[in-house]
Amino acid sequence: MFAKHSLLPIATMVVAFFPLPLRAQIKASGTQVRGADLFSGRPMERIDRGLVAIRQPGGAFVSWRLLSTDTEDVAFDLYRREGDGPFRKLSDESLAAGTNYVDSSAEVSSRTVYAVRTAGEAAPTDGTDTASVWMDGYLEIPLRLAEGYRAGDLSIGDLDGDGQYELVLHQINTPRDNSHSGLTGTPILDAFELDGEHLWRIDLGRNIREGEHYTQFLVYDLDGDGCAEVACKTADGTVDGNGDAIGDPEQDHRDLDRRSRSYGRVLRGPEFLTVFDGKTGKAVATVDYVPGREPIDGWGGIGGNAGNDDYGNRCDRFLACVAYLDGVHPSLVMCRGVYGRTVMAAWDWQSGGLSQRWVFDSGINAPPYRDASPYSGMGGHSLAVADVDQDGRDEIVYQAMVVDDDGSGLYSTGLRHGDAMHVSDWYPQRPGLEVFTVQENEERSERFQTPGAAMRDARTGEILWSHSPGRDVGSGLVADIDPRYSGCEAWGGPGGLRDQSGQSIGRAPKNSEFAIWWDGDRLRELISRRGRITKWDWEQEREVSLYSPEGHGAPRGPNLIGDLLGDWREEFFLVSPEGDALRLYSTTIPTEERLPTLLQDHQYRLSLVWQNVSYNKPPHPSFFLGHTSTAQDSDAIPLSVTSGDDH
Repeated sequence: MFAKHSLLPIATMVVAFFPLPLRAQIKASGTQVRGADLFSGRPMERIDRGLVAIRQPGGAFVSWRLLSTDTEDVAFDLYRREGDGPFRKLSDESLAAGTNYVDSSAEVSSRTVYAVRTAGEAAPTDGTDTASVWMDGYLEIPLRLAEGYRAGDLSIGDLDGDGQYELVLHQINTPRDNSHSGLTGTPILDAFELDGEHLWRIDLGRNIREGEHYTQFLVYDLDGDGCAEVACKTADGTVDGNGDAIGDPEQDHRDLDRRSRSYGRVLRGPEFLTVFDGKTGKAVATVDYVPGREPIDGWGGIGGNAGNDDYGNRCDRFLACVAYLDGVHPSLVMCRGVYGRTVMAAWDWQSGGLSQRWVFDSGINAPPYRDASPYSGMGGHSLAVADVDQDGRDEIVYQAMVVDDDGSGLYSTGLRHGDAMHVSDWYPQRPGLEVFTVQENEERSERFQTPGAAMRDARTGEILWSHSPGRDVGSGLVADIDPRYSGCEAWGGPGGLRDQSGQSIGRAPKNSEFAIWWDGDRLRELISRRGRITKWDWEQEREVSLYSPEGHGAPRGPNLIGDLLGDWREEFFLVSPEGDALRLYSTTIPTEERLPTLLQDHQYRLSLVWQNVSYNKPPHPSFFLGHTSTAQDSDAIPLSVTSGDDH
């Protein structure tokens, strides 16, 4: 079922760990961190304070990161400068509460800049590590869209090693779902700085079909040199950031017969996996994509509608992620298949080359699939990376099944295919992580009477509760939105909002796709495809609007959601109403909640890597972050922790 390959030495990573004093700080704050990667000693990126300043009436709201290497009692000094004038400290006392501040001392201008330093650190003297004010309430980043293209999914990574994130944007032209025939545009990947400076462009070419199930791109530092790489599936005619072609640029492998059911699809020709240099977009390594598409009719199974096809629908369903399979080094995991046969290939990027770690293959099976592997047909349109068995190494949560860090199957639930999945410590009173999924039940698959929604133990696959057998549930979400109940609430399908026992507790929000931490308490808010943020009013059982970006009418959804800048709360990107720019939005609500940036939780950071994959889902940390604070918190803190020294 799988093959293993030995690892070669890998470059030393820039790392940061949660030091012992900060452990006490998090414990005192009431945060549940049972099984959290915050304390596992895994390598993490070097990041700066992420300082952000947003104009408000009479001043500005300023926010910055608390880092894992900060001590428990760290305090901060905030400075402001107008133009070329001197820096002025804004508070006589150093700031020791939440890592945000409302500056109402004067009106701000486009020449106003802010700087933050830890207490006792020298005051700033120049423009280094400063932040200009977002004068319009958001940061607008101009785009260089190709003709006929629009902005699609977005990912972040430190491409040049300066401690600040750059952006990689997927430009889209005439996308097609796998179930539909027709020609598409060629997928484009663009890299640029937050100020809009364009870095490079990769054109994946006509032999890569456009659509959310086809092009999954991974942005991450894969070799530990401090600079992120970009990896994705390529083909004949892909042109890298230096203008060089991969394979044979003259080849056109598309089916151009309009009478064919495969019209517009690419079902012949070589398939590649390529790693691109993050600084330049240059292709630095290309290997054959594993697995190949053949046999094209060998990807059916009991997932979805329990069917099959021979025209290229099921064989071209791709997912991808980055995982720390040995607990120390990141690996690419490239996946193919969701409805039947599922194959995952793990790769390591080291010393300028790609080496294969292992391959998991659930195997080919024919109708009526009575002899199919229990891992066949269990995939969904998203995936997650988490250390579900708490052994320090990551597993791949693939909807209804989990593949272990060594490439073997850990377990299969038999729940089959679905369109939504969420993994975190939803219930802090019980050990470990939980997985919430919703399932499809349609056509020939109705006979299985699969639960429409289910909550399970992430380590064992034990079903904790489920409901609606035989119902086709299209979406579902988990978040702590009602403080009257312990842990998080889940919803999706009949029954409304459900507590940790799966019992209905009332109406559910209409939004069941995206969640966001925005308003300053530990309850999570909801965000719509248009960027409207709502708070769940648990007494009136309705969503109350907190924030709504002006002029956003196209329901394409956020390009990216995550804790990208500022304190522990989350930001989001939307395309501007004119379509020619991205807008980055951050909260302006003060809070004294003092938590480390979620970016330094391992599971959360890797969630931002896979967020662009197929059906986008919000990121979730490896620990419970919600309103509950109990005496059991002491059990959630590991007894030992690696020191904060860099390695």
